[in-house]
Amino acid sequence: MTTQPTTAGEPWRDPAADPGERVRALMARMTLREKIAQLYGVWVGIDSGGEMAPHQHDFVDAAVDLDDLVRHGIGQLTRAFGTRPVDPVVGAHSLARTQRQIVASSRFGIPAVVHEECLTGLAAWQATIYPAPLSWGATFDPDLVRRMAERIGRTMRELGVHQGLAPVLDVARDLRWGRVEETIGEDPHLVGTIGSAYVAGLESAGVVATLKHFVGYSASRAGRNLAPVSAGPREIADVLLPPFEHALRAGARSVMNTYTDVDGVPGAADPALLTDLLRDTYGFDGTVVADYFSVAFLHRLHGVAADRADAARQAITAGIDVELPTMDCYGEPLLAAVEEGAVDAAVVDRALERVLRQKCELGLLDAGWAPEVPEEIDLDDAESRALAREVAERSIVLLHNDGTLPLAPAARVAVVGPRADTPGAMLGCYSFPLHVGVHHPDVPFGVSVPTLLEALRASYDDVFYALGCPVTGGDDEGIAQAVAACAESSVCVAVLGDRAGLFGGGTSGEGCDAADLRLPGRQEELLDALLDTGKPVVLVLLSGRPYELSRQLPRLAAVVCGFYPGEEGAGALADVLSGRINPAGRLPVSFPAAGASQPSTYLAAPLGRRSEVSTVDPSPLFPFGHGLSYAPATWLDVSATGSLWPTDGVCRVRVTLRNDHRREASEVVQVYLHDPVAEVARPERQLIGARRVTLAPGETRVLEIGLHADLTSYTGRAGHRQVDPGDVELRVGTSSEQIFATLHCTLTGPRRLVGFDRVLTPEFSS
Repeated sequence: MTTQPTTAGEPWRDPAADPGERVRALMARMTLREKIAQLYGVWVGIDSGGEMAPHQHDFVDAAVDLDDLVRHGIGQLTRAFGTRPVDPVVGAHSLARTQRQIVASSRFGIPAVVHEECLTGLAAWQATIYPAPLSWGATFDPDLVRRMAERIGRTMRELGVHQGLAPVLDVARDLRWGRVEETIGEDPHLVGTIGSAYVAGLESAGVVATLKHFVGYSASRAGRNLAPVSAGPREIADVLLPPFEHALRAGARSVMNTYTDVDGVPGAADPALLTDLLRDTYGFDGTVVADYFSVAFLHRLHGVAADRADAARQAITAGIDVELPTMDCYGEPLLAAVEEGAVDAAVVDRALERVLRQKCELGLLDAGWAPEVPEEIDLDDAESRALAREVAERSIVLLHNDGTLPLAPAARVAVVGPRADTPGAMLGCYSFPLHVGVHHPDVPFGVSVPTLLEALRASYDDVFYALGCPVTGGDDEGIAQAVAACAESSVCVAVLGDRAGLFGGGTSGEGCDAADLRLPGRQEELLDALLDTGKPVVLVLLSGRPYELSRQLPRLAAVVCGFYPGEEGAGALADVLSGRINPAGRLPVSFPAAGASQPSTYLAAPLGRRSEVSTVDPSPLFPFGHGLSYAPATWLDVSATGSLWPTDGVCRVRVTLRNDHRREASEVVQVYLHDPVAEVARPERQLIGARRVTLAPGETRVLEIGLHADLTSYTGRAGHRQVDPGDVELRVGTSSEQIFATLHCTLTGPRRLVGFDRVLTPEFSS
């Protein structure tokens, strides 16, 4: 049955009225059932086949009758484009029909918020696939990431999507974790700055950015997905929280909780985290949405809730406003809990007010609202592909080079390895083809994704190929064929790495954790066999995490790394290998040295040096921030603008660079705070500032990098060691292992050397 909404002339429909008054006027008219209907999502197509969220198969029976639900309204629609391959125009018309049905069938005609994944671009068939977040970090270029996110947001709004479930602000802590590929890196400064740029871009397009996963998800024990977190308050305050603080200040309007528990308290049921810290301390007034099924997991996985009603009680009391992806606990169980007095109705109103205020901001409560439907749309137009190419080019990292690169124009090139001739090698686990399309093998990718073999054949006349071995598995015959191809070449390009996937469907990605950091399968054996030929071998690593290469590095001619560089990644890699472009990426994560099971990131203390009390050497093979160039800039001068670190204000570092080459030079100037007394309790030094600069041939540039210096305003939950007045060392260079100058600033009083946002605000520009 369809009823027309009786809302004409209602005060809450007036866009000129105060949003708070509009929301209160609407809430006063709503029944409890209508209120709760705004607090859950509906996933039409949850049973379409294929696992896209953890334990999704357990919830297939929860598929709902949309015609019945719309009578009371619907808070959110889940993944209208990201559940199955659908033509964009057809999908937009279908979504518009659903929205009209929701508006027409309920008393108040409130449209649903539509959300989608957008970690590598909008997760929709035929949409541009941008590089994965580790590649964003490798660019060290927040402006570029902001432009990418703005373009993604414009595409989403054109289709009728209001909310994007990105960025991931988890700081990588254990490189064995499968979701490292979804992180921006292992440093809170880098993650906070690049993540905030993504937020600014998405929000500027009118799309709600959702920060994931608040907080601690990446610190799970042994790098196992959904494992408990043993981080203490200091690690949480100094490393895991600052990126969220920074991104909230950049304008993010939504936050998603972590799946994991910290010290036995699941994030979805932690009021100290979701209310006391997020709301009261940080002042966040947006919506908190549940990570998929995490409310139900309080009962099914964590075992802290007696049943679904109790799970709903704990989650909404803690501060989760919206249950995603579909109604399980916030439907009938929550309704019954309120009616029976187990849940205070005021808690429902608290969540509802936040949800309706956001709908007000999105224009969904305005009189005359109607879905706009594009008659034609190109989700992968030339401008989008060009931007994807620019991000990919900036993200490729040259780790090692004995002079073999760039490849000679007349080189006879053997291209071998499991990642050389497959489009999926360029894509992360949240790209549409690998996240959704993999469950529909008869449907094409939807966008053109060249392989590296194709790109090199377009650049060189004499290129031949051998697989060698798959990512996992393989046989001796395949390796022998690759060795024969290598022996006939003047140079061998070995393309190795990961297969992105979900829940065991790959070697990297959600639910694809690693036992150690050796190359998967027989790939290390293949690489050793190629090196035994004596021919120069260039390793191209396409992966979602760093791998341990210390045994092969002395014999490798060069190493190039791409962290799932997207649909234009092959062309970017071919241009780096051929020398058409100058490699510009810097490592957002460290590469481990000997001892492949070592999960340490560069923030492990002590940093970069062997301890006298341990046989384990934490020194990285390639450190955070490392990256080579065919045309490095010449460093002429490094100085501070003043010798005193002010109580408030900015301390500035001045760097003078010159390009002495005949080609464009790109440099990333990095500033590290060095704590000279750090031994065990703290990392020896931590990134506090960086700036990318591009220099034309012959150009000289003077840069000033501003470092906010109010070290007294930190408001975290932990106590911290005080540092006496005296010298603070700033180490300036291109990475934590390549320091060109050490500067000294004098503290004017006791200061806490902690945190990266309220304490040392990240800045990538003067």
